[in-house]
Amino acid sequence: MSKIVLLNAVRENLKNEQVDLEYQAKILVMDKLDLLEEMVRFQEERANEGHLTPRLIAQGQVLFKALEESAETTELRNLARSYRRHLKYEQLAAKIKKA
Repeated sequence: MSKIVLLNAVRENLKNEQVDLEYQAKILVMDKLDLLEEMVRFQEERANEGHLTPRLIAQGQVLFKALEESAETTELRNLARSYRRHLKYEQLAAKIKKA
């Protein structure tokens, strides 16, 4: 039974990596205004979901890295960096919980 669960986890990780690449390509072509709108959409999706899913964590890391790199103000740069660290923590916590 544990082999089946492990195989399902591997499949889920592969699917998330593919989504991550597609999302990363989408983010790369966005300008600053589009990135801010995407941040609002991301926050709304997270609120609707009720928690951070693995897909949201992967997308959020890509989004907030792009926001951090394109930020014109220190405040936005710090906010994006802080949220990206939070997502990394959530990702690690989820991996530890599964182990």
